Amino acid sequence: MTTTPRMNIWQVAPEMMKGMFAFQQAASAAGLDPVVGELVKIRASQINRCAYCLDMHLADARKNGESQLRLDLLAAWAEAGDLFTEREQAALALTEAVTELTDGFVPDEVYERAAKHFDESELAALIGQIVAINSWNRFNVTVRGLPQSLQADKTDSAR
Repeated sequence: MTTTPRMNIWQVAPEMMKGMFAFQQAASAAGLDPVVGELVKIRASQINRCAYCLDMHLADARKNGESQLRLDLLAAWAEAGDLFTEREQAALALTEAVTELTDGFVPDEVYERAAKHFDESELAALIGQIVAINSWNRFNVTVRGLPQSLQADKTDSAR
């Protein structure tokens, strides 16, 4: 498989990008814990194999003080003991269920687990964040968006 970008979809369809940013802002406005928000974005991006979003959100998480150990073990969060809180685990389980939509639905037990740890406003924000990152992932994977750090490397090596 080639990793050559196919197009810059945001230049071709700037109104679509404005809509995505508006949706992302609306999902973020409800006050979801930013640590949970970044973990959700990273986990969905791992599942969707979105290098662009992984590059961005891993950098953001590190900048905001997330430990490297937690980032390293995020893909195996369910086996990482108490490294992730029950609340974070509930959010990650919901992220996986929404991202993969196994059998076309989110299992009741996964939803109920999240509902125990998040009030309705937070749960709405969590669902919004999960849906938003999955949308960003799908755009970037489809057009093969080149991660920002690789774009910078190419610019630096061209100088």
